[in-house]
Amino acid sequence: MQDILQLLDEPDATIALVGATDNPSKYGHTIYQDLKRKGYAVIPVNPQRATVGGDPAYARLADLPEPPTIVNFVIPPRFTLHVLEQCLELGFMNVWLQPGAESPEVMEFIQEHGFNYLANACIMVQSRLKV
Repeated sequence: MQDILQLLDEPDATIALVGATDNPSKYGHTIYQDLKRKGYAVIPVNPQRATVGGDPAYARLADLPEPPTIVNFVIPPRFTLHVLEQCLELGFMNVWLQPGAESPEVMEFIQEHGFNYLANACIMVQSRLKV
């Protein structure tokens, strides 16, 4: 499997951001805005939102218009595990767990099921401006 950081460098990389929001006090807002500003194709996933940043938001990963390159999690661990089950069903095996989205149970699940993952690292720090 290709390294998650290398996947970010692919010209057509898409990132499904689970927990994207327009609420400026949440990391889901900050990360969404940062990745968009850097030129990434970001697909917001949030069952509580119809749009994020003016873009259509999707309630579930199964609703996405295309398979994402990376599924990025910025939600509490109790929800992360449920969404990881969806990833497994859909074959979305490249996952990025923002700090705070992981737990021992989450880590056990992704390792048991062979996910290609990066955990406890911030995508805002690791991503670069796309040219």
